[in-house]
Amino acid sequence: MASPNSTFTEMVTTTLRHHPKEITDNVSLQNALMSRLKKKGQIETVSGGYEIVEPLDWAENSTFMRYSGYDPLDTSASDVLSAAKYDWAQSAIHVVASGREIRMNSGEEAMIKLVKARIANAKRTTANNMSVDLYSTGALSNQIGGLGAIATADGTGTVGGIVSGTYTFWKSKFVTTGTPSATTIIGDMNTLWLSLVRGMDKPDLIVFSHDFFNYYESALQANQRYASSSSASAGFESLKYKTADVIFDTNTNFGTTAEIGYFLNTDYLKLVQHKDAQWTQDDEKVPTNQDAVIIPMYWMGQLVTSNRSLQGRLFD
Repeated sequence: MASPNSTFTEMVTTTLRHHPKEITDNVSLQNALMSRLKKKGQIETVSGGYEIVEPLDWAENSTFMRYSGYDPLDTSASDVLSAAKYDWAQSAIHVVASGREIRMNSGEEAMIKLVKARIANAKRTTANNMSVDLYSTGALSNQIGGLGAIATADGTGTVGGIVSGTYTFWKSKFVTTGTPSATTIIGDMNTLWLSLVRGMDKPDLIVFSHDFFNYYESALQANQRYASSSSASAGFESLKYKTADVIFDTNTNFGTTAEIGYFLNTDYLKLVQHKDAQWTQDDEKVPTNQDAVIIPMYWMGQLVTSNRSLQGRLFD
């Protein structure tokens, strides 16, 4: 007969056999940005590397010229390509049970309930913390660089190893609202939107904190056609602004009392994760000084952008 410890481990492993998809799906269900990245195929799994390297097409070819007849042509080389380099960030979570809990729940039904409760807690905790990190500035120890770092309040900062104060093409856009209200919010949105349009490139997702979403909804209250059916079907309360979905997410102003809106072109945003650490389960650990079983799961990756200039921030 299997020991209660081994039964607990086997049940967790069996339940989480497809846990990368299960936990990633759970995170996307709790976060509008993650849901959009998943829908657009912008969650990428890679096999390794010292850093995450994102190629950039950052400048036009300088040899373009208009000419006539025998005019000499410009055949000089053009420096048009570069790369942003992102450090890996790591996260971990553990499904844990003490020997006392395992032995007290040694019956099959009781063990199922214990495992289910522990896994549900792990999924909820992972979703909550990943949501916080995706909107963060990366200020916490070992935290990924989230939207707070990519779209800053003044467009500056170092992202992907590129200093935007030196390389101005790497600055994000921003608009300060002054005193926001339902009568001013659309004008401020128009101003930021126009700065983020480049031909066919334009924001496809706007993520608002509480007051901004409320002001925008109030401005459109009588006009129901601004509701987004596609985002609603994904489980998020959303509106439309031009061609973009407008989503409310309380995590947008994590760490600050200011109201924030991110205008995102998700064609140039990507969540990169390592193939061997996408909430991947490790072997069980049994501490030498504790009566317990610990089953770790690991994630390693980073939120990256290949064009900061098409990401914007609205704030008061």
